[in-house]
Amino acid sequence: MSTARTEPAATGQPPDRERPFAWLRALGPRGRRAFAGAFGGYALDSYDFFTLPLGMVAIAAHFGLDSGRTGLLTTVTLVVSAVGGALAGILADRIGRVRALMATVVTYAVFTVACGFAPNYETLLVFRALQGLGFGGEWAVGAILVAEYASARHRGRTLGGVQSAWAAGWALAVVVYTLVFHFLDADTAWRVMFWTGALPALLVLYVRRHVQDAPEAARVRRESAERGSFTGIFRAGLLRTTIFAVLLSTGVQGGYYTLATWVPTYLKAERGLTVVGTGGYLAFLISGAFLGYLTGGYLTDRVGRKGNIVLFAVLSAVCVVAYTHIPAGANGLVLVLGFPLGFCMSAIFSGFGSFLAELYPTAVRGTGQGFTYNTGRAVGAFFPALVGFLADGWGVGGALVFGAVAYGIAVVALLGLPETRGRELW
Repeated sequence: MSTARTEPAATGQPPDRERPFAWLRALGPRGRRAFAGAFGGYALDSYDFFTLPLGMVAIAAHFGLDSGRTGLLTTVTLVVSAVGGALAGILADRIGRVRALMATVVTYAVFTVACGFAPNYETLLVFRALQGLGFGGEWAVGAILVAEYASARHRGRTLGGVQSAWAAGWALAVVVYTLVFHFLDADTAWRVMFWTGALPALLVLYVRRHVQDAPEAARVRRESAERGSFTGIFRAGLLRTTIFAVLLSTGVQGGYYTLATWVPTYLKAERGLTVVGTGGYLAFLISGAFLGYLTGGYLTDRVGRKGNIVLFAVLSAVCVVAYTHIPAGANGLVLVLGFPLGFCMSAIFSGFGSFLAELYPTAVRGTGQGFTYNTGRAVGAFFPALVGFLADGWGVGGALVFGAVAYGIAVVALLGLPETRGRELW
């Protein structure tokens, strides 16, 4: 197996750098089909995830839950996603990226639909945990699939494009939420939201017919005796990388999921917004997120993977504090600050797909990326749970400050990781 090498930074702009979507054209026909499959999978992954936060107030009222038990629904999803992510990563290295991608999509779709039939809180908790198995694996597998088609020069922007699918799925969920909760009573609406989670099944048909693994990466993976070895990511030379990548993922995702889980409740319970009003405010947050993913993808190719993360970790922490300390009655300011909040907390993710892919060799890339990203997600899940348990005394807005603490952890983690901008996959 070859060692990783880093290309020297370009001294001038390549001729096609200024051309729109040069990174997409550079993928070639097969790469673009892989991009479409990964984008669709992640968008629908996002959609299925947000069926819970958007319906959280109605679910809590239906089952008579306090804030702690309500927050546990998100926490169990994210904790179990660590198992799902690790398993999906191993599968991606052993049976291929595309087949593993289809398995994850089917899993999260089936159990999202099942949540809508839950007769009690305990059953909903179990179904939501099982949904986490598929939810945890989809991003890692899809990101690796596309990373192995992308060139080193365009990889940050390409994976930033995949990452922007999260905002697209989030936006779709908000639109459906606004319509469903407007026309149906709350006790029925939250169930219907979960039932619409069957949509991803249609994507599987496209992936099965049109998407395949990158040929060279597939060859290297098949010929390696180490492929899919879980212990391989803890061997000498990779142990330090694995530990600090988990810590980095914990900080970034702890901050993100704290906001993603509790901002809808904060808007309704403490800012007094209606369902339609909440959807309008979230539109600003989500539009900022979409542009943040694309901008972050561009910056991660220009200033480096670590530079992009540091920049937006600091800005995200500042936005969290500002957003949750707006005086009562100043809902117009909430609207204005929603855009930069969504922008910053999303742009920080844009380099993750390329960064983690470049840290691991092809034979264990799925295992490494699936484990580190989703273990960080599971540990980071305790941040929204902590907010839930503190919300009764501190208020949701006050407890959300713990999201800023999580971003500080991410910056510290970067001290143990190398910069990989321009690195060829190995």
